[in-house]
Amino acid sequence: MLSCLSSYLRFTFDPNMLFPNDAKYKNVENILILSGDHLYWMNYMNFVQKHIDTNADITVSCVPMDDSRALSCGLMKIDRTGRSSNLPENRRQVDNTLLGLSKQDAVNLPYIASMGVYVCKTDVLLKLLRWSYPSCNDFGFEIIPSAVAEHNVQDALICQAYLFNDYLEDIGTIKSFFDTNLALTEHMCPPKFEFYDPQTHFYTSSRFLPPIVDVIISHGCFLHCWCALASRLWYYCQTEAKIASLVAQGKVPIGVGQNTKIRNCIIDKNAQIGKNVVIHDTDGVQEADRPEEGFYIRSGITVTLKKATIKDGTVV
Repeated sequence: MLSCLSSYLRFTFDPNMLFPNDAKYKNVENILILSGDHLYWMNYMNFVQKHIDTNADITVSCVPMDDSRALSCGLMKIDRTGRSSNLPENRRQVDNTLLGLSKQDAVNLPYIASMGVYVCKTDVLLKLLRWSYPSCNDFGFEIIPSAVAEHNVQDALICQAYLFNDYLEDIGTIKSFFDTNLALTEHMCPPKFEFYDPQTHFYTSSRFLPPIVDVIISHGCFLHCWCALASRLWYYCQTEAKIASLVAQGKVPIGVGQNTKIRNCIIDKNAQIGKNVVIHDTDGVQEADRPEEGFYIRSGITVTLKKATIKDGTVV
């Protein structure tokens, strides 16, 4: 049996919270630990099977990379069996053919770095969190490196590397989130990342439903020439009449007003941006907090707050 949890343990670990006193949890042999803030698609069963086949205590999914990306990553070192002997490692090249890369790809991508996805034997994980490192919060930066270093001395822990050689982007910062989203709009064949492959399903909360009779319409919708029979309008919907009423009162309706220019900006949902607004960060500000004005700036990217109101004629 396999269970799953997040790789960042924000609070002190409590094994009773992870494994309640319930019969269905008694046969959990391995734990799959996933990271947030990444965009990728992986068949986790292949990953878990590699962990089982190598009889590893911990298996770390890793990605190959070149010199330019290696500068900002915690790198791994592996031996000839693919086992990690040090984590993280600074600027150390490895032979990635040991993990299945071709010779040419191994030359172009001479480093490997953890992608923050792990499989652990349940008893090993409980020992690490309960006894060895009870005060640690971060699995990848604190617990794993310490456990591997301990293995180097006592030869007690098997930490195996698993190669993931596919699309992966870290979207944990505003800048990377912004750049990755824009990159997905590029017309490439084949695309870097495919959201519409029928073989790979993505599950999310849909916010836009078709304009048909007997339908629940989700938040953020604008209705034009509509007829609703036995329908329910969800929060933050605005009809043309409602928009006209808000404008007449000098208020800003949901959406982006006329003659507004926006560049390098992330607009959160239900934002109300008025007419003749310029959001461009013309002064080149890299970091700023202006919640009273409805936005903040991170790495030169302007982010409007949820439900924020940017008044007519505002220049950011």
